[in-house]
Amino acid sequence: MAALVTPVAMSRSVERSQRPRRMRLSTQRRLTGLVLSIPALALVVAFVVIPIVQAVYYSMTQWNGVTSTWIGPSAYTQTFHNPAFWQVLTNNGLLLLAVPFALAIPLGIAVLLHERVRGWKFFRSVYFLPTAISWVVIGMVAERFFAYDGPLDKIIGSHTDFLGSSSTALLALAITFVWSMIGTNTVIFLTGLATLDTTVQEAAFVDGATAWQSFSNVTLPHLKRFVQLAFIMTVISAFSALFSLIFVMTGGGPGYSTTTMEFFVYQTGFSQSEFGTAALYGIVLFVMMAVVGIVQLKLIRSE
Repeated sequence: MAALVTPVAMSRSVERSQRPRRMRLSTQRRLTGLVLSIPALALVVAFVVIPIVQAVYYSMTQWNGVTSTWIGPSAYTQTFHNPAFWQVLTNNGLLLLAVPFALAIPLGIAVLLHERVRGWKFFRSVYFLPTAISWVVIGMVAERFFAYDGPLDKIIGSHTDFLGSSSTALLALAITFVWSMIGTNTVIFLTGLATLDTTVQEAAFVDGATAWQSFSNVTLPHLKRFVQLAFIMTVISAFSALFSLIFVMTGGGPGYSTTTMEFFVYQTGFSQSEFGTAALYGIVLFVMMAVVGIVQLKLIRSE
């Protein structure tokens, strides 16, 4: 009996003697990790947290870049009664209507290129071209294309300055935006198609599926993650990457017809020297992008 109990007691004694050592090692590792993370945390605080806090403070002031006068939360109330603010938000919302086209067109191109149609290597380079060109250059080309007596005007024969009319300027900007996203999204979808198991498609055709049924039931579900990635990137671009296009093509006009929230921040701060209001618009844009980020996380974590 003693022979059976003694080894158990000894193992428990050894475990109790090793427990403080393990606790000390665990504590040392945590302290080491904390010390090593201090530089990164300091950078995040200095370049992210503090600027955000400052922006929130200045958004509730009347600040001309030199002196500031505290207004308080009523600054937001005043902004929400500004018709230009709502027009700018409407422009952002209308640009979101271009997102499905910025996804569907590259998806169709990627499917055709994946099938290796005649000249597919040449067309792959052509469709990738917008990705390799600066958005400023794209804006300059688009400005000339949509201008009065430009190529589009000559083709249609309407003698219209598409960028000078409030009814067509935003549409011209949206078309340019869709074209600029074709290369990036096509590459994303081609990457997804490259990982597709062709035997599944072949099995679908053997079972009598049509080309559309194979695409909708096999190819598209496989590309779900890639579609989500392209969707998030396109939406983010629509909110925060159109400054160059707007600056070169329209300057935000006519009026506010092509002004987005991103460009509105620039106009208010650097053209009107109302940096406090510009900070407020920046906070609004930050909240909008935070919502997009939350949606992105939910999409990634789904299934």
